[in-house]
Amino acid sequence: MGFADFFKNFTKEERALPKEAPSHWVKCPSCNALMYYKEVIAQHYTCPKCNFHMHIGLQDRIALICDPDSFVEFDKNLSPNDPLNFVDKKSYKKRIEEYAGKCGRPSSIISGECTINGIKAQIVLFDFNFMGGSLASVEGEKIIRAITRAIEKKQGLIIVSASGGARMQESTYSLMQMAKTSAALNALSQERLPFISVLSDPTLGGVSASFAFLGDIIMAEPGAMIGFAGARVIKQTIGADLPKGFQTAEFLLEHGLIDMIVQRKDMKKTIAQILEYFTIQA
Repeated sequence: MGFADFFKNFTKEERALPKEAPSHWVKCPSCNALMYYKEVIAQHYTCPKCNFHMHIGLQDRIALICDPDSFVEFDKNLSPNDPLNFVDKKSYKKRIEEYAGKCGRPSSIISGECTINGIKAQIVLFDFNFMGGSLASVEGEKIIRAITRAIEKKQGLIIVSASGGARMQESTYSLMQMAKTSAALNALSQERLPFISVLSDPTLGGVSASFAFLGDIIMAEPGAMIGFAGARVIKQTIGADLPKGFQTAEFLLEHGLIDMIVQRKDMKKTIAQILEYFTIQA
């Protein structure tokens, strides 16, 4: 059996492990411990040694939060145009085509309806593999439609963020999604329906500066990088040294910017409990 044939025998779940994994072993990016891949999968892609939360695939994230076979995707065929005819090293249209082929979808988010421990909800999830999970016009529209469905069906909304921020190829069109989504979330709040914002690694830029921090409950995964600009840019702007780890979930929790840090294994249970509480209060 050749080297290529060896990897063909891996299941889809196994192939989702870090690309640097040489075979059945995974090296933790944090503590450098070597672990058997099935042990990592069983722990929801967290290190059994140091609890480091590795990046997780979109389908694995859906399986983690949603009840089995309950997720129904909406707005799957919404795809971006190129209002500015933007070209850098290659055209924006070409980039979209390449990422659509790679990720199987023309945008950086997937949205739909699901049940979480039997409670119906609308859910939006970012895919960092698609242009860094960047926010653009299609992503904003999908979020708006998810909010609209939540209002129509009297359901809660969950947004799981993993993004580098607004997409530069759409310039102001992208930046306007910050205001657009924030206004729609106000309408959701007026209906006394819950919005749970889940911050995963990383949540940066225009996403963190808009809807990601407008949740009724803001929770984050352990060790997630959360902020607006990069540390170097901030230091150059304010001309001062920055506290160590100031853009981690733990630092933000300590300083009151988020409500809780939730282990990945407890994410579904915690979200379901919050949805149930808000439903009872309503």
